[in-house]
Amino acid sequence: MGAGPGRAGMGLLAAVRDRVAAVHRGSALPERLRLYDGWAARYEQDVAALEYRAPHLAAASLSFAFPAPRAGARLLDVACGTGLVARELHRRGFRCLHGVDGSAGMLEQARSTGLYQELRLCVLGTEPLPAPAAEHYDAVTVVGALGEGQVPSTVLPELLRVTKPGGFLCLTTRSNPSNLRYKAELEAALGQLERSGAWQKLLAQEVEYWEKATAEEESTQGTGYISGVVYIYQKCPVPHLEEG
Repeated sequence: MGAGPGRAGMGLLAAVRDRVAAVHRGSALPERLRLYDGWAARYEQDVAALEYRAPHLAAASLSFAFPAPRAGARLLDVACGTGLVARELHRRGFRCLHGVDGSAGMLEQARSTGLYQELRLCVLGTEPLPAPAAEHYDAVTVVGALGEGQVPSTVLPELLRVTKPGGFLCLTTRSNPSNLRYKAELEAALGQLERSGAWQKLLAQEVEYWEKATAEEESTQGTGYISGVVYIYQKCPVPHLEEG
């Protein structure tokens, strides 16, 4: 048999797998950011080959939870990459989008979309978010960056800091085997903040077909895909003391 479409597709996936593995293999931060800079021009083509659904799923979930109107709502897209999440949010009526990312190459691609009112370079986990003030944003998204070898789960209080009381936070992570330790740490941190009264959970939706697996051992029950999860939280308002 000759090399049919399936074999060609496997070749493409192998190349994508190598690029994904390079940025996830736990290299030091400067090297990882350099890899992202180099990946930026091919990034959207690669994630399309993987049928990466997180930006669509996250934006749909946030839109469902978010009260109208959306056009004037301020939203911060953290680890915005090339702007995939912004496209999905813009399609759903969000217009006031700010983005931050640690990769200058990714920000250059995001800027070319014309969807962001403001884009800033920021390495989440090593420096504070560049919000004009605390409690500035109506919603904050982190889609795709919360994972092993990427953004640490210790950033959650910083995400809360820039979110308005009553505002929404939309977070995603993967459920494939190599990310399960990170996912457990993340969910422990999410639960601790909920028990402390910082926010309330509105949604934790497991999605089976998150994206194509780049290795057989990562595949969910032999489907060829990995699973993931979308979380929506709402920051608890500061209680008003009753005058007495």
